[in-house]
Amino acid sequence: MQSIQNIHVMKKSILIPLIVVILALIGGVAYLFMNLQQQRQENRDMQELAELDKKEMENEYERFALQYSEMKTQINNDSIIAQLTEEQLKTQRLLEELKQVKANDAREITRLKKELATVRAVLRDYVMQIDSLNRQNERLQAENTRVKEELSNRESQIAGLSSEKASLSEKVAIAAQLDATNIQLQLINKRDKPSKKVKDAKTIQCNFAITRNVTAANGNRTVYVRIQNPGGNTLKGGGTFNYENRTLDYTMKKNVEYTGEETQVTTYWTVSQMLEAGSYRVSIFVDGNMIGSRTFTFE
Repeated sequence: MQSIQNIHVMKKSILIPLIVVILALIGGVAYLFMNLQQQRQENRDMQELAELDKKEMENEYERFALQYSEMKTQINNDSIIAQLTEEQLKTQRLLEELKQVKANDAREITRLKKELATVRAVLRDYVMQIDSLNRQNERLQAENTRVKEELSNRESQIAGLSSEKASLSEKVAIAAQLDATNIQLQLINKRDKPSKKVKDAKTIQCNFAITRNVTAANGNRTVYVRIQNPGGNTLKGGGTFNYENRTLDYTMKKNVEYTGEETQVTTYWTVSQMLEAGSYRVSIFVDGNMIGSRTFTFE
């Protein structure tokens, strides 16, 4: 009986430490497992952070390349545009290198980060340079606008003076135009007497006065007299003259000396065609201007 009890005591003394060891082993395994899981999670987190960091770098490279494109549209300097194009191509090349690199390649990521910092610094320098050039250009444009406005004002003044001069010249020219008054048209028969019937006319006599005009220049004048029959045809006198960019037939012409005082003029036309009864219009021209006209009716 005593022997059996001893055996139980021995078993108990062996079993308890064994259980303790087993529990310790289980606890150790559980700890190791939990620690491994934690490391794996930390690795996943670090990988995710590395991917985000790489993506952020890609975005910066793309933004810098776009800025170079925008800056090239803001200036008109071939030399600087060429430099910007070179830097833009370099930025795009580095971007392509970054896209090919794995996020966990610390060495390459570090190198491309340094390159990115250099690109950023160069871009900042060009931004300041272009900003300075644009401010200078704005000052030049403002100065150019001011000069153009001054020139425009002077041109307006000159145009105004020219317009006034032209207006004055026109007024003087109008004032200098001669004027014919007291126009008379008579039919003269073969006895040199006035006639009222066209069938008896052998000569047509036209009398008028060129009025006094101190503005008109003195000197010789050629006076053209144009007579139109009832049908509107001109009684021709063998010649033509210019009037308002066209050529007209005249019936009679005469050279007179004009002194600025009233000048009496008489012209004659020998009847060389059959005349018809009705209204005859007389028009008188001097210096390319019609200075008078009147209509007469004969039987």
